[in-house]
Amino acid sequence: MIAVHNLGFAEYTFWENVRRSSGAYRPPTGMTETTISTIEPSIVLPLFGAKDQHLKRLRDRFDVAITLRNGLVRISGENDQNVALAAAAIERLSEIVRRRGNLTPDLFEETMAEITGDPLPFRRSEGIDIVQSGREIKPKTAGQAAYIEAIRQHDLVFAVGPAGTGKTYLAVAMAVEALKRQQVRKIVLVRPAVEAGESLGFLPGDMQAKINPYLRPLLDAIHEMIGFDQVQRLMMQDVIEVAPLAYMRGRTLNQAFIILDEAQNTTVAQMKMFLTRMGFESKIVVSGDPTQTDLPRQTPSGLNDALKRLQKIPGVKTVRLSQQDIVRNRLVQQIVEAYEYRPRPGLESHGEMCLDPHDDGSPTGDEEA
Repeated sequence: MIAVHNLGFAEYTFWENVRRSSGAYRPPTGMTETTISTIEPSIVLPLFGAKDQHLKRLRDRFDVAITLRNGLVRISGENDQNVALAAAAIERLSEIVRRRGNLTPDLFEETMAEITGDPLPFRRSEGIDIVQSGREIKPKTAGQAAYIEAIRQHDLVFAVGPAGTGKTYLAVAMAVEALKRQQVRKIVLVRPAVEAGESLGFLPGDMQAKINPYLRPLLDAIHEMIGFDQVQRLMMQDVIEVAPLAYMRGRTLNQAFIILDEAQNTTVAQMKMFLTRMGFESKIVVSGDPTQTDLPRQTPSGLNDALKRLQKIPGVKTVRLSQQDIVRNRLVQQIVEAYEYRPRPGLESHGEMCLDPHDDGSPTGDEEA
């Protein structure tokens, strides 16, 4: 027998004990009860879930108590509408289990949204199938779901937004999925090697050693999804390539999934050069945060320029992620908010591009006064 009691219903617990001892049951005063007698034993486990997880979510969602005994489901609660909605949800979920044989968390949430009329937390998107067996990556926010769908449906996608929104990670995951499904023959991960306050000339080693730190975030992401040894083999076979942006000049990449990370640090000329590397049956994802450019103050960002130039071209999609899409430590969202733009005369405001990347936080003359 599966039984779940809402701890808020002290009277319900008392009457449940009476029912068990006497075989008779009367709902407590002021509570409404309904019953469902069409739950076959064969669907009980998938319907209520492992360790009654679905049953607990129903109880919490509608603030009701639910018991199952001899194929009879009793639903009781203090709110008539909630009891009716819970009963309707159980009947609908039962139909899904009979038809499909199982009940996934996504189907559960979609059914709850249909019953209550509430919107889904975000648009559901098919998970990303990566190389490691049994591993699947799914979007955690509405913006991430839109990002994944845009990559699937468009050949050129721009993703702009703050740190921690999954711009690079999800793009790499989609590239790995495309490689696994043989939709592409090669993954190319690209980053501009722009100095962020330090000089490359003072770093130890040859040029390759100097630029490796710039490429490390891309390597970290792909190592997490495929595994170090397999990545090394694929790199030796030239199936995976990680390179600075300067190495892209003069090339044409066919049947490739190409990702340009930290695109806010490209110049207009570099962005044009990169985008024109796209060959047949290739896909490009360009990601960046326009608020964190390391370009000299008077150098226009190739990312901002491309967003304006290409916005009306069919097949090009721009996805704008926001603070609500940050999925790192909760402090990251608060840090991003703390660095929000302070309006100053002469600076343009374009949504997430409204932070002056060259503002070091020093007080202005007015503030000092």
